[in-house]
Formats: sequence, C-alpha cells, structure tokens
Amino acid sequence: MAPTTSNSRAIARGRDGGDDVVILGGGLAGIFCARKLAPRPVTVLTAAPLGGGGSYYWAQGGMAAAVADGDDPEKHLADTIAAGAGTVDAAMAGLMTREAKARIEDLLGYGVPFDRDDAGRLAVGREAAHSERRIVHVRGDRAGLEIMTALIERVKATPSIRVLEGFVGETLVHDGRSIRGVIARPDEGRATATVEFPTRAVVLASGGIGHLYRVTTNPPQSNGHGLAMAARAGAIVADPEFVQFHPTAIDIGRDPAPLATEALRGEGSILIDRTGRRFMADYHRDLELAPRDVVARAIHAEIAAGRGAFLDAREAVGAAFPTKFPTVWETCASVCLDPRVEPIPIAPAQHYHMGGVKTDADGRTSIEGLWACGEVASTGVHGANRLASNSLLEAVVFASRIAEAIDGRAAPVAIAGAPLDRGPADTGPADADEARATETVRDLMARHVGVIRDAAGLGRALEVLADLEKKARSVDFRNTLIAARLVTAAAFARRESRGGHFRSDFPAAEPTLAHRTFLTLAEARAIAASAPSKALSA
Repeated sequence: MAPTTSNSRAIARGRDGGDDVVILGGGLAGIFCARKLAPRPVTVLTAAPLGGGGSYYWAQGGMAAAVADGDDPEKHLADTIAAGAGTVDAAMAGLMTREAKARIEDLLGYGVPFDRDDAGRLAVGREAAHSERRIVHVRGDRAGLEIMTALIERVKATPSIRVLEGFVGETLVHDGRSIRGVIARPDEGRATATVEFPTRAVVLASGGIGHLYRVTTNPPQSNGHGLAMAARAGAIVADPEFVQFHPTAIDIGRDPAPLATEALRGEGSILIDRTGRRFMADYHRDLELAPRDVVARAIHAEIAAGRGAFLDAREAVGAAFPTKFPTVWETCASVCLDPRVEPIPIAPAQHYHMGGVKTDADGRTSIEGLWACGEVASTGVHGANRLASNSLLEAVVFASRIAEAIDGRAAPVAIAGAPLDRGPADTGPADADEARATETVRDLMARHVGVIRDAAGLGRALEVLADLEKKARSVDFRNTLIAARLVTAAAFARRESRGGHFRSDFPAAEPTLAHRTFLTLAEARAIAASAPSKALSA
C-alpha cells in the first residue's frame, strides 16, 4: 500500500535538514544511481512499488556490450552511429560503449545472473542492426526483471537509501538560479495535499512517454511527466520528435501491449502476412534484422493494407520456446496461443523515446542542481533511432556518471526545514473528466504523432492539445499535455523523415537537417501557435 500523507510526513521528518539527493523514479536508472551514490544519503520517490513502474523491469531483449571475443567498443559505436540515422553524438556514444564492460561487471557484482555458455563465458546474442553477437541476456528474455530484482535487493539492504513509494512527482522547485526541491503527490497521485522535498540535487529518472500513446509497451508511469516538469522549470529538451515504435508488440488487445522481444528475430524468426508470405524483402535488404523504424513501418503498412502481420517462430525456435523465451511463451499461453505451432499476431507499439531532457556526459541538465538519466534524459547516444538493447546500457552508464559527478561536488550541506506538507493543493489531483481527456490525448497522439505523420495531422494535434491545456485544472494533466506538445511541436518543425520520425509529406531525409533538435517549452509553444495555419499551406 502506498504511504499516506501523514505517514510520509513522519518518514520525512526523521532526518534533519532536508535531503542531500532526491531521485525521482524507481526504475533501473534511478536505483542504480542511488546504489552508486551510497553511502551518500539519497531519497528515492517512486509512484509505483519499487521497480514496478519502470520500463526496464519489463525489458526482454537484454543489454548490449562488447564483451565477446572479436568484438570491441569501436564496433559497437559504429553500429550505434549507423542506426542513429545521422544525429548520434559520437563522443557520448563512444563513452557509453567503452564503459559498457565495467557496468556489466558492476551488475554481476550485484548478483545479476547473466546467461553463460558451456565454457562459463557470458553468452551473447545478436539483435537487429548489430554487426556482432553482443547482447547479454538473463534466462533468455528476462533481463529486465532479473536485473531489477537483483538491484532492488541491494537497494533495500543499503541504509543510506530511503525509498518512498506512492509519490508522484509534479513540480520542480527552483529559486531562479537552481533547483531546490521536488513537489510530489502521495497515494499514487490521489492525495489532496502535496509534499515538498527540499534538496540540493534532483536526479530525474522518471522514464519515458509511452502512455501518451494508445498502444505502448510501457507501464502507466511512463507518461512524460518528468520531461514536462523539467521543461516547465526552463530546461532545454533535446530530440523530442524521435519516438521509437517497437515493431512486434503482441496484438492481443492489452494495455500495455506485451512485447515479442527483438531476440526472436535475432534467432531467425520471420515476419509473414496472413497468407504466410514473408514480406520484409519488399522493404529492406536486411529483412527482419533491418532497423526498428523500417520494420515498424513495414508492419504498419501490411496491417493498413489488410494483409495483417505475424511473427513466425515455428522453425527458428519451435519446441524450445517455453524455456528459451519464457515471458513471451507465458503471454501467448494466457490467450491459448501456441507459438511453437502457430504465428504470433503483432502490431507496432510506442516503445522508447530517444528524446528527453538534454544532458551532458555527466548527466547535468541546463539547470543547476538538476540531473537526468534513463529514458527521461537525452544524451545523444541514440540519435534518431535507438540501436536495440542500448537503452539498459545507457541507463546504467549515465546513472553511474551522475553518481560520480555528484560525489565530486562539495560535501552535503543542511537545507533549512524538513519536507513539509504544503496543505491542500490549489488544483488537487486529476479528476474523472481529466482521466477521460487523457485517453483522448492517447488516441490523438496515436493517430497524428505515431508511426507515420504529416503536417495536417500534426497541426490538428497541436490545436487540440492547446485547447485542452486551456481547460486543464490539475498539474498532473497539464504535465501530460506539455509532454505531448513538446513531441508534436518538434515533429511539426522537422520537415523530413529520419530514424523514428517519418513524415509522409516529407518522406526523404534532408541532409541539411542531419542534426539534433534543442528547444525550450517557450519555443515549443511558439511552434504550436503558428502550426495550424502553416499546416493548411504545407
């Protein structure tokens, strides 16, 4: 059960002088950073039970790292740059690939049981757009679950880490120069009163934007609110238009959509239509191992044409399915589908956000005292299209770097006053009307800001979002709308197709636009204000 406001007050006042570091988010990036900061005092605020609200908890593919004979970080870097469609920050990506092995060793030290081969070496698999077998797994498709389970055990055993569950972040407090605290709403966002946590450093690790979309593989807590909080505080946002849609969500009507891991295609599974025709030859020379954006658009096109799309693992995996891919097997079995003998129905689903709060190599944002890691951050390592299994790696690499950078600052200083209830909030939590309006936003984003976009649809989306924002009462709903506006405005402004961003009215990549996007909330509002009239003439 989530802590009540009174309980949270008692917990908060058990420590003198505020919190040294507050981490907003209890997924992989947040708790890895907390563990790396030990024994420095840290408070982790998480909306869901620890680990349960993080996308990484659900990750099936694994973690990319050049740990096998014949592979090296430079090869990994080259693959990352190639997948990123011209906008990868090569320096940042190189830093990530070179530090990958050390972070794998950290996780091994925390007890993560990565799969090993008969010789006792780390077992590695291959996924789309990787030139080598370099994906480390745990029990086939349980990497996220097993990594998080091991880390959570370590966090719970670390006295310097205080975890407060059921707290939904709403606003960053700043004094005009630097961030000074976080305002959060207890009881999973349902409480009428908020709690302020003064602090000298905030680490945003709040996840991605999946639940801005109708079909997503992300948990409900991945709703873009951390991105919106940072933007409202004045932080620079990077690459918000670049959204990755996983090609092979299992199409059985669930929300979130369960995932058929990329590793299935790495093992030789193929994509077919309802007649059994293998269709990827029509779209890319690399067939099923083409970059994710290409595969997602191919599947989208097959479904739109009425031919359907299915993942056929009968020959590639067959009888080994229950032991080799237990998570996918259990999902299929729950709807009486046997992937050993029948194809799996699939559809694209929002899966990952390459954009986020702009950070440097140590996770610093453009605002003093605010750091970001994991999917809420945009380090530049993914460019316009994330390479498979680089997300888990990015999370731990930059979470570790944040911990090192914060530890290199001056010793902790007391902050006047402990976290205190702010009393009844001016707007209160989101009500039933705003909950229904959130579903409208999800439909709008899926229809107009999804796999395929155009000026008219993006312009329409911006108009609707602006109208909804005028009526928004709660901070919660306003954060949803701001996150959606950032993505949509940047997508409207980028008049080309690149990576995860595809414009049917500008289907080719424009060489002069082979660069990252940087914008503030004020700039996104300016784009939105001019978009509807421009959309009509585009």
